Amino acid sequence: MDAKKLFVDTLIGQIRALDQFGTWASKSDEDLLQEKYVRTKEELKNIPIIADIDEMQTQDIRLIYQAVALAFEKMTGIMCSVVMEMSHEGFGRVVVFANDIVLCDKGFKDAHRFSFRTLEKLEEEGEKLLTKAQERYKKYKS
Repeated sequence: MDAKKLFVDTLIGQIRALDQFGTWASKSDEDLLQEKYVRTKEELKNIPIIADIDEMQTQDIRLIYQAVALAFEKMTGIMCSVVMEMSHEGFGRVVVFANDIVLCDKGFKDAHRFSFRTLEKLEEEGEKLLTKAQERYKKYKS
């Protein structure tokens, strides 16, 4: 399975697993990803530069990296973990690691504005993170 499709399928699975009450059951996968992760330039203009991040936004960011970790596990059979620390102001870091190898990491300064311009950009970023994770693992294991 190609990395982009695996990432997207895994991310959708992670999101839907959290839908305890069926709130998103009637939404298509595309609409769900669009609602959670895609913001136009105009929408971003309406979000203040300095603001607190809410729990849902933090969870949405974490889901992306959990999807990378789970997709990596599906591809390789190697268990991964995600560690995320985020202040209420949106400063923080997320790290995905397997054994003692950091597969990917990202720092945040304004996480409350975290988004992608298009669904394709989200998919490309997921593919890039997953591919880079594989490359890092191979590099450090050899």
